[in-house]
Amino acid sequence: MDRTSRLYALREELRRAGRTGRTAGRLAEIFEVSGRTIKRDIASLQHGGFPVRARPGPGGGYVVDKAATLPPVNFTDAEVAGLAAAVAAHRGQPFDGHARAALVKALSVMDEEARRRATVVNDRVWIDHTEPPGDVRTRRAVERALHEQRVLVVDYRDGQERRTVRHIDPVVLARTGGQWYLVGHCRTREAIRWFRLDRLASARVTAERSTPIPVADIGAPPVTARAVGDF
Repeated sequence: MDRTSRLYALREELRRAGRTGRTAGRLAEIFEVSGRTIKRDIASLQHGGFPVRARPGPGGGYVVDKAATLPPVNFTDAEVAGLAAAVAAHRGQPFDGHARAALVKALSVMDEEARRRATVVNDRVWIDHTEPPGDVRTRRAVERALHEQRVLVVDYRDGQERRTVRHIDPVVLARTGGQWYLVGHCRTREAIRWFRLDRLASARVTAERSTPIPVADIGAPPVTARAVGDF
């Protein structure tokens, strides 16, 4: 998540928290940044006129003026509970930060009673997080390269623990067989390759625009796979 998106999501998270507020530590955990970054972000929101203030003392944190809420939109409590379940199941996976930001926006514009009902349902849905989330910086680099269509440089470890540096034109993110893959054109091998995300030791987004490659060029997807837009 870039800083602009994080500032917006931070504002909506504080709106949703209401009088309870959020501590800097909790906000740092939600947005996967340091406490110092959260304090800088809060200062930026304050300078921009957003009515957030620090509440001192035990259990204190950051709270916003009730007048800073947005008008309600037409989300049902069951719809938001469904979104929350999907986001929770996706935690630690590609674009999960953006998904959580979208959920925060949905919750922030619901009326208080609908939000309460959604929370009751959410408390009755349990998700078993058994998969390791992987390195946050690497995941964000992959997300950004795919979103901005830029060449990605990765330090890749294959199944025999051999490490190579690859320059990749990203095409799709795919999940199959219980694993996430970045599928793209490997400039090192001059061919389409599937790179397991958990084998990326590091990843860096370059300023170079990637070569546009049609999804059809990577071949047929696994028979059990489909694009997330096909719901």
